[in-house]
Amino acid sequence: MKEIKISEKEENQRLDKFLLKYFNKAPKSFVYKMLRKKRIKLNGAKAEGSEIITNGDVLSMYLSEETMDSFMEAKTVNKAQRHFGIVYEDENILVVSKPAGLLTHPQSPQDKETLIDQILYYLHEKGEYSAHKEASFTPAVCNRLDRNTGGIVIAGKNLQTVQAVNKAIAQKHIQKFYITMVRGEMTESREFYGYHVKDEKTNTVKVLKKETPGASAIYTNVRPLNVKDGFSLLEVELITGKSHQIRAHLKAMGYSVVGDRKYGDERVNKRVREKYGLNNQFLYACRVVFNEKDGYISYLNGKEFSAKLPDNLEVVKRAYFD
Repeated sequence: MKEIKISEKEENQRLDKFLLKYFNKAPKSFVYKMLRKKRIKLNGAKAEGSEIITNGDVLSMYLSEETMDSFMEAKTVNKAQRHFGIVYEDENILVVSKPAGLLTHPQSPQDKETLIDQILYYLHEKGEYSAHKEASFTPAVCNRLDRNTGGIVIAGKNLQTVQAVNKAIAQKHIQKFYITMVRGEMTESREFYGYHVKDEKTNTVKVLKKETPGASAIYTNVRPLNVKDGFSLLEVELITGKSHQIRAHLKAMGYSVVGDRKYGDERVNKRVREKYGLNNQFLYACRVVFNEKDGYISYLNGKEFSAKLPDNLEVVKRAYFD
């Protein structure tokens, strides 16, 4: 029999989620079977798996070492050269600027040195994360950006921060702002509403004006920063956060993002690519604002973190608007 005492780092999560992280090679069926047969107990009593574990709780595992070893794979941290910038960092949180072209997470076993790989290695090198000691938690990013969109990504260094940031994003207590350049002149601020439908086979999105079965309601705020000669530089506040939302929503409203190969104007894209070397969409997650007054990240309430436009976007911006 093995006992595990829950620490502050591990509390406030469901028991079954903790066990699935601890036995990281085990299927869910194994975990629930062991709970049902009382081979795994919480504080000496039978557990269902839905219980929220707290600091000081004791898990008793009536399993052989061989069984446990067969369902546990030692975590490792792969060496990864850092390509992200650091916008803000403290003992709980890491706010980074992701370059365009970098995957946030691996999409296949062949994907290496993704943003999360780089973050884990960075924290490992600083001595803030040890894969061997942290059996049930791995630092995680809390918001995603498309591969070809650069900008701010928030990562949590501990479970409490990851949970708090995810909750704040879901409750819209963290505002997310982007800068984009579009074909078309938008001279006043707009509030765009629509219905988002994604085709998983083609990985494309349509934005409809009327509610349709299976579609999700989306909401995008847009403010012009500069307008000149048929183009607009916009600040976009992403209220809902659906896949390709900004690019597809702007396209549906008659404003195609410059450089966007999926939803943009290819004639414009070709001209900007040949003249300025822009090979990805002009879309950058430039700013986040924390408005969380309660809980674990309340100390960040009112804080604003910004990232500068990368050089290739700055060149295009100056060429068209200066």
